[in-house]
Amino acid sequence: MSRKTATGKPAKARVRKPAPRPARRVEARQASVGQDAVQRGAVKKVPERGPKSVSQGVLWVTVDEDNHGQRLDNFLLAQLRGVPRSIIYRIVRKGEVRVNKGRVKPDTRLTTGDQVRIPPVIRKEKAPQAAPGSRVQGVVEAAVVFENDQMLVVNKPSGIAVHGGSGLSFGLIEVLRSARPEARFLELVHRLDRDTSGLVMVAKKRSALRYLQEELRQRRIRKQYHALVAGDWPDKLGRIDEPLLRYEMSNGERRVRVDEAGKASLTTFRCLARYKGYSLVEASPVTGRTHQIRVHSVCAGHPIAGDDKYMDDVSLKAFRSVGGQRLMLHARALELALPVSGEAVRFEAPYDDVFDHVLSRLEVRAAGAG
Repeated sequence: MSRKTATGKPAKARVRKPAPRPARRVEARQASVGQDAVQRGAVKKVPERGPKSVSQGVLWVTVDEDNHGQRLDNFLLAQLRGVPRSIIYRIVRKGEVRVNKGRVKPDTRLTTGDQVRIPPVIRKEKAPQAAPGSRVQGVVEAAVVFENDQMLVVNKPSGIAVHGGSGLSFGLIEVLRSARPEARFLELVHRLDRDTSGLVMVAKKRSALRYLQEELRQRRIRKQYHALVAGDWPDKLGRIDEPLLRYEMSNGERRVRVDEAGKASLTTFRCLARYKGYSLVEASPVTGRTHQIRVHSVCAGHPIAGDDKYMDDVSLKAFRSVGGQRLMLHARALELALPVSGEAVRFEAPYDDVFDHVLSRLEVRAAGAG
């Protein structure tokens, strides 16, 4: 008979659920099986991912003599490499950056001995970059023609950019930094095109960088280039002062042309030698515009030999036929007063083997024609 409850209704049958089985310890066995599968190639092992961002605690940095007079925002950009400028301005605006415990503005000028508080900042971790090999480091170190405590002067080979970027893992400045890991400061004073060889100045101190760049702005540093140009350069053509305008092509490549809307530009020229179909000229840029010598030479009707940006295809092919394999533009000499000492100096850089070889072939050809 079924039992009844106090209400007289039959009681519901109680269903007893089986007790849960104790979990079996299979982790170790699964790990073992998994490792065997990896070894057999049946399972792909996913590499562990590194951190995507890094952060540091509060930093207190003492301003040294080399940073005296520098703007706070530029100082922070150097201290927090890779951090966007927008974040730099935000932490200054919010008062998280302090100088001598006081609030400051981005354009505040720092003084030697100032104590700068830099708050914790999260920045994206950079992907590993290809490091310059020992061979290229040796080539660049061998190209140093002058060095003191303030600066370096390097005879940059053709084909090496002055800095990395635009698909290049590294350039001249990255190679120098890699070869001199103990150097606290190495910065380009000015630039040369990748295919242009010759003298480049590199500052070893911020004070030297400011001095040399101001000397360039005041046109107190004289630069002399040697260029092999197509055709017979006329002696009367001693200066070109056409304005130059930078523009972008449909493929994103940047070029320069003579244009009244451009910036005032001046280059002086002097013919050094004549060959059959070519002239060797000395070009001295008074202003420092992008591609200035190259475009002014084109404007004169005498493009620089080997210039695949501004030389027409027929002339370029003719130059290749005489063994030309590079842009024939070389930063030959620099005249300046050295930082600190003020000593007047002149540096000269010899041509590389390729430049020399082309001139030798042209001389032989001219002698044969005579």
